Amino acid sequence: MPKSKLSGKKSPSRATVFDLPEKKKKIELLEKKSEKEAFWQDRETAQNVMRELENLRSSVKTASVLETEVAALSELAEIAGDDAELNTQIEKKLSELEQAAAKLEFELLFSGEYDQNNAILSIHSGTGGVDAQDWAEMLLRMYLRYAERKSWKAKIISESRGQEAGVKSATVEIIGKLAYGHLKAEAGVHRLVRLSPFNANNLRQTSFALVEVLPEIDRMKEVEVNEADLRIDTFRAGGAGGQHVNKTSSAVRITHIPTGLAAASQSERSQLQNKEQAMKILTAKLHQKYLAEQEAKEKNLKGEHKEVQWGSQIRSYVLHPYKLVKDHRTKFESKNPEEVLDGNLDDFIEEYLKKK
Repeated sequence: MPKSKLSGKKSPSRATVFDLPEKKKKIELLEKKSEKEAFWQDRETAQNVMRELENLRSSVKTASVLETEVAALSELAEIAGDDAELNTQIEKKLSELEQAAAKLEFELLFSGEYDQNNAILSIHSGTGGVDAQDWAEMLLRMYLRYAERKSWKAKIISESRGQEAGVKSATVEIIGKLAYGHLKAEAGVHRLVRLSPFNANNLRQTSFALVEVLPEIDRMKEVEVNEADLRIDTFRAGGAGGQHVNKTSSAVRITHIPTGLAAASQSERSQLQNKEQAMKILTAKLHQKYLAEQEAKEKNLKGEHKEVQWGSQIRSYVLHPYKLVKDHRTKFESKNPEEVLDGNLDDFIEEYLKKK
């Protein structure tokens, strides 16, 4: 039995790449900031600071434990000699520590201002007619399954069904830890190649759908929204919802007249609740527009806006004549599109975040 990888030398801890002194310094600064009397006057900013502080403390604690355990393991390896059983235990523990360090390293990628926020994800069918609408619905299911895998809460806020099949557009609120931080990787055009189930000759069809992802924010600090600039329309909700649906005008659409931006909600039972939900989406859209106009963070928030057609896709899902899912930004591939479409997106998202 060969000696442990740590035998004869002290293995460097992966935790050192996390720059613990810098993280501890940041914690001290945030703690001082949170102790100021006026700290909670701006509740949204205060909550963001406290979330960042909590995450930093957790990361530093985990990294410190990793450093301590690796140091102890190194000392044990020095005296292990040719003890086969002890060396096996050391190798097993080392593997566990490396996995824990890799997980921590990945979590530290979520350093964006809005990465901790919930997400508002919208899907719009593009080129491809009925096939594109069906494709949009397939993507909708994929993200609902992804949210389920992550133990997040997902709720369809609004949905416009296609006449024959699929959806023209749909908006989903996704609530969970680092929801926006993960899902921002999905913003862009998604392309599907398959044998069309809607074509009598079963010909190969290429379809497109656009995915937009926004961080959920309570209000805009930079710009005040004047209620006089809002047009509020009510209509009867469609889709699932039981007897209440289509009997009262509970669904709400709010339009910001100066910009033309609009948001709708039909998932709640009351008009007031739908109004609050629609306003939440509209606020996120207005905030994004403000940032875009300031040329700040546009790419990180939504991704570069492209026309929903051939050549502009960020990812392709090929079901015929071969099976392959390929991300054109990272070149990462999977030969199991069924699994990806069932919500197994972690590898694609991790590759994107690492290469950003």
